[in-house]
Amino acid sequence: MTAVEVGAVRELVAVRDLTRTRIVQYAGASGDFNPVHTDERFAVEAAGYPSVFAHGMLTMALAGRVLTDWFGPEALLRYDARFRTPVFPGATLTVRARVESLAEDGTAAVALTVTDQNDAIVMTGNAVAHSS
Repeated sequence: MTAVEVGAVRELVAVRDLTRTRIVQYAGASGDFNPVHTDERFAVEAAGYPSVFAHGMLTMALAGRVLTDWFGPEALLRYDARFRTPVFPGATLTVRARVESLAEDGTAAVALTVTDQNDAIVMTGNAVAHSS
């Protein structure tokens, strides 16, 4: 891991062309079989969405890779997210992480923004990680 400084930025394309298969695989792995994520007819006709959509936690997991690639998986102390817009099949997600501050104990506060292929913000988040 390299030392970081305030204002340092990392970007990562977390997924290109998110597939329905990947969304269903996540449902199986997480045990979250809410039909808005797995049943097209339910998502459209009953729930009023244009399609099924990814679990927020799948988006968060994909975005978290920018943190683990940058700081290492053992360095991550806290990670939270706010899901802003549904992520539909076909999405390409880009994560931007920026070091907002460094504490005396060597921890970095990082802000994350995840955008889709239309530059819509789909998730924002914050993390704290050991930076050295």
